[in-house]
Amino acid sequence: MKIQITSSHCTKPETYYANLARRINSDLEKAVSIDFPESLYEPMSYVLSAYGKRFRPILLIMACESVGGTQRSAYNAALAIEILHNFTLVHDDIMDNDDLRRGKETVHKKWNSNIAILAGDGLIALAYRYLLKTHSRQLKQIIKIFSEAIIKICEGQSVDKDMESVPSVSMDEYLDMIERKTGILVSISAEIGGIIGSGASSAVEALRKYGLELGIAFQIQDDLFDIISEEAILGKDIGSDLCNGKKTYPIILFMQRATARDKKRLLTAFSACRGDAAIVHTVCDMMNAYGIISDVKHDVDRRVQTANSFLFNHPDGISLNGLLYLSEMIRTRTH
Repeated sequence: MKIQITSSHCTKPETYYANLARRINSDLEKAVSIDFPESLYEPMSYVLSAYGKRFRPILLIMACESVGGTQRSAYNAALAIEILHNFTLVHDDIMDNDDLRRGKETVHKKWNSNIAILAGDGLIALAYRYLLKTHSRQLKQIIKIFSEAIIKICEGQSVDKDMESVPSVSMDEYLDMIERKTGILVSISAEIGGIIGSGASSAVEALRKYGLELGIAFQIQDDLFDIISEEAILGKDIGSDLCNGKKTYPIILFMQRATARDKKRLLTAFSACRGDAAIVHTVCDMMNAYGIISDVKHDVDRRVQTANSFLFNHPDGISLNGLLYLSEMIRTRTH
């Protein structure tokens, strides 16, 4: 069955998305208005001025609209979600010692780790400032969901770091980790949007499940891009996960299929690839030899289809608005 993708404003969803992304970018650039102490606010402003995909805040707005709410009612919560996401990136970059993010120097490289930690902390407070501007009878519930998600993200990041020092990780362990680290933020974007839009509890639950599956697909793609992309396209260090010994989706699949000899070659790459694109490309060739890359892409497609099924199968009906466009955008993205 062919699904017609529409937006709530009778415009092409890609146009609606682009216009909304521009507005979010503009407002985030103005979000940090205090300039003293400069050592705190300049890095915060620097982070928010780096244009990203903004798919999480736009997902929140589209989820709100899908159950009859408005962009206006969801907008401050959408900014809060994006600011929170940027906090996670700042601290994640410190822990992984990455040099680039969105094609720019990471905060801890441009300044130092102490400043980056403080800037990240400031971004959390700023996120709550925007969230508290949300006009909803369910604001207490929204704050609870938002707060619990921060704890889950920290859990996921902690488990991710722990996994770097163990010899092997099961796929179930990996999926539990990325559900906490990445999936939860996409999930609550859709869930909070549905709550602000006063959606029925069943609709909000369908949106939550949709967001979670989409978030997991997004992280699996990121794992793959770390190996197959180019730095200029990716906007961050290629092979960062590989160099840090992370047990990512393609790595786990490889370790399940490879010969003992090739497993040993991969473990050697873990310790030798620091900044060496040639070794990353060698790993990519090894992955191709076992069909890993094509299978990971297939798994992403399958998860996006599963995410969409939560929208299609909801008995009360959810207006698709731009949600299917978002799904397709995630499925086909290259960086």
